[in-house]
Amino acid sequence: MDEVSLGNSLAASFQPNGDDTHGYAEQLYASLVAADAKLELVKLGCGGESTVSMRFGSQDPTVVLSCGTPRYYKHVLYPKGTQLAEAVSFLQAHKDKVALVTIDIGANDLARLDAQGNEVNCLLEPAGCATQTARMVENLGAILADLRAAAGPDVPIVAMSYYDVFAPVCVSDPSQLFVCSRVDDFNATLVDTYAAAGDLVADVAGAFENDSLVNCAAHVCDWTWFALGDVHANTAGDGGIAEAFEQVLP
Repeated sequence: MDEVSLGNSLAASFQPNGDDTHGYAEQLYASLVAADAKLELVKLGCGGESTVSMRFGSQDPTVVLSCGTPRYYKHVLYPKGTQLAEAVSFLQAHKDKVALVTIDIGANDLARLDAQGNEVNCLLEPAGCATQTARMVENLGAILADLRAAAGPDVPIVAMSYYDVFAPVCVSDPSQLFVCSRVDDFNATLVDTYAAAGDLVADVAGAFENDSLVNCAAHVCDWTWFALGDVHANTAGDGGIAEAFEQVLP
């Protein structure tokens, strides 16, 4: 049986120290394999992936992030053309052999270039954010439909909400509180999209206590590389994410 991990740099287990072997996918697998020694982990995630690149293989030209660009830690080539096509092909070829599909996608859909060519996050600069979010919802719905068709009706597809990487900023500068409220709105949009597809959602936002900015800020500082200027989860943070996934598994 297989655990198939899809998504962006979190799914790919990226950490700025170069360790990509202790991500949430590996930690979830380590827990599950104890109950099923035949379980195998299949990782297809890629740093910088968005719903656009996962579905079509390229980004909107106004968006900076793109799976496999030199800005990211490794170049992932998909023989089928895209991560989605690769996942669909694998699921179709392994009918009745997939125990679980996890997916983490959407955060990179919020990045774009401003008029000066600088990378901005639409949560910070909301002009155009509604358009980007609507596109993400459309793409994500199509991605989930394709995965469900390939996996069949009985394979759990489990997604995740996001921890609030801006919490430390919102705590230290209350004038930025609007940003954290937009993170809540973004997570709500993700959860609604997954629910519409009938898929489960790991409450990573809850694990990081997004509803308490002070607590969330502490978690972000302890469970990510925030202090070093990187918002990816560290090994402890990936452990919290893995536990959130495990809590919703059938």
